[in-house]
Amino acid sequence: MTTAGDMMHRGAQWIPAHETLDRAAQLMRDLGVGALPIADAEERLCGILTDRDIVVECVAMGHDPSRVTAGDLAQGTPRWVDSGADVSEVLQEMQGHQIRRLPVIEDKRLVGMISEADLAGHLSDEQIAAWVESVYATH
Repeated sequence: MTTAGDMMHRGAQWIPAHETLDRAAQLMRDLGVGALPIADAEERLCGILTDRDIVVECVAMGHDPSRVTAGDLAQGTPRWVDSGADVSEVLQEMQGHQIRRLPVIEDKRLVGMISEADLAGHLSDEQIAAWVESVYATH
C-alpha cells in the first residue's frame, strides 16, 4: 500500500504566522516552492500560503508585503493528511476540497507536502485524470 509518506516531498518548512509576506516570498524563492504551510505559535498548522495568495490578496490590493503577515492570509480550516494515510485518503482530501497541495503530518509535526508532481509519480493515468477533473472543476 502506498502511503502519503511514500508520496510526499520531504523537507517542507513552516512559515510562522507572524512572518511578513515579503519574507515568505523570499523563503519560497530560496526553497523553490510555491506554497508554505503556516504555523501558529504552538507550531500547529493554521493555513497554507501560496505565491498566488501574496500576489492576489496583498500586492494586487495595494498592500505592503512587508507589513502583512502570513497569518493575516490564513483563512478557513487547513487541510492535511497523516503520513500513514493511503492513496485513496490523499485523493479524497485533495479532490473533496479542490486543493493542489497537501501538508503531511506525523506525530503533530510537518514532515512533507504532497503536490501535483508528487501525485503524478504515484498514480495511474486514470487516477490522475480523475484528480485533475475534480480539482480543476469550476463549480
